[in-house]
Amino acid sequence: MTGVVVCAAVLALSAVFGLWRMRRDGRLRVRGRDSGVRLGAEDLGAELGRRATLVQFSSAFCAPCRATKRVLDEVVGMVDGVAHVEIDAESRLELVRRLDILRTPTVLVLDARGSLVQRASGQPRKADVIAALGQAVG
Repeated sequence: MTGVVVCAAVLALSAVFGLWRMRRDGRLRVRGRDSGVRLGAEDLGAELGRRATLVQFSSAFCAPCRATKRVLDEVVGMVDGVAHVEIDAESRLELVRRLDILRTPTVLVLDARGSLVQRASGQPRKADVIAALGQAVG
């Protein structure tokens, strides 16, 4: 009987964790430790966008990374002055550690000066990216 109770508790906790993770996955938000983070062309290996920059940390075998790249490229095509920079997380470990990137894809939204406005861990929705750009540009 004890084994059944333990199994049920583990399954319930797993379900709660999975639902919590699913709700947070891909959501653009600002974390307290992100305030004051600023990146330049030397950090990214590419020029910043005139109005904003979308920085995507990816890895080679990440299927959501490919989908995220398509979404970000579509948004860049819609909004003038926005650049998309994709960074291979495995080749830029010092930057990954500095920015506390824990998984791929992770998307950072930077304003024109390179200040971090919002971030998303996981694949963001196009509407969320556009809203974050509105905040970065405005």
